[in-house]
Amino acid sequence: MPVTVSSPTLPSRIQAMDGMLPQTHAPFISEPRHEGRMQHTIRQPINSVGTGLHTGARISLRLSPAPENTGIVFRRTDIDMPPVVARYDMVVDTCLSTVLGCGTASGHAERIATIEHLMAGLAGCGVDNIFIDVDGPEIPVFDGSAAEFVFLLECAGIVPQGAPRQYVHINRTVRVEDGDAYAELSPTAQPGLTIDISIDFPAAAIGQQRYMTCVEPGQFREHLSRARTFVLQPEIDYLHSVGLARGGSLDNAVVVNGDSVVNPSGLRHPDEFVRHKVLDAIGDLYLAGGMVNGHFRGHKSGHTLNNRLLRKVFAEQANWRRAPLDASLTTPRDRAA
Repeated sequence: MPVTVSSPTLPSRIQAMDGMLPQTHAPFISEPRHEGRMQHTIRQPINSVGTGLHTGARISLRLSPAPENTGIVFRRTDIDMPPVVARYDMVVDTCLSTVLGCGTASGHAERIATIEHLMAGLAGCGVDNIFIDVDGPEIPVFDGSAAEFVFLLECAGIVPQGAPRQYVHINRTVRVEDGDAYAELSPTAQPGLTIDISIDFPAAAIGQQRYMTCVEPGQFREHLSRARTFVLQPEIDYLHSVGLARGGSLDNAVVVNGDSVVNPSGLRHPDEFVRHKVLDAIGDLYLAGGMVNGHFRGHKSGHTLNNRLLRKVFAEQANWRRAPLDASLTTPRDRAA
């Protein structure tokens, strides 16, 4: 029987998770720890309900276990739409969120938007195979971070499966640019994905920030999962005029006005803005069709550059290979698993 979770449990839980976090960037971990080399799914289905960030619609979300080698599969239950595998080449829009389409030319309605926070939660928790059902056009935003998704996955239980996890290994450096913004993936001798992102915003409350980390459950849960999406206050009227951010509020986004943060509760981290950009990148990169084994570097990158990067990586077979982690890259914990 599925577990049903309502979001009011989130605030007290995430406060307990936060503890005394450092007021500077988390130190870069040169030897990331992995939770095993096998594929994982969830133990049992779990349901939740939330609001769509851009549509403002009330949307039901259901996460269900999936067999080995299924991948991440999104399904719309409110319309007749084929299931969509979460993959870079199924992305049909990257304006303010990452949007998947069903691969047909039948219209704008057959989409699932705002998937990046859920994808980040899945990657951060090490979930390889799962069915995601929604009865609306986007994934609920909850509090604007990935914390609720981590909570749901942990409530459902994350369990290993019998097949080895297939990583996307980066063989050579691939880079895309847009003016002074760029995103690149390069090979690494370390197991898993490491990330180094910098941002530069004219708003003094954000300014220049940089964050470096590895993607593994402990680091993700403690340092990244609670970082919320953000918006500049002067942009809100425009977003509303084009039919976006209808469900946005101070409960699910950080609003910045010049040198100040409008939210009465302030920030969850002094550098919450760049941490959220890291969270977004983790979600976007999980659209590689598996966990990436490589180093990501981005400056002022976003959903569009991240997707362009994956398309360029997969455009040439010499750029990548799909295989389990090499024995030489596994940690003692991996080998004991």
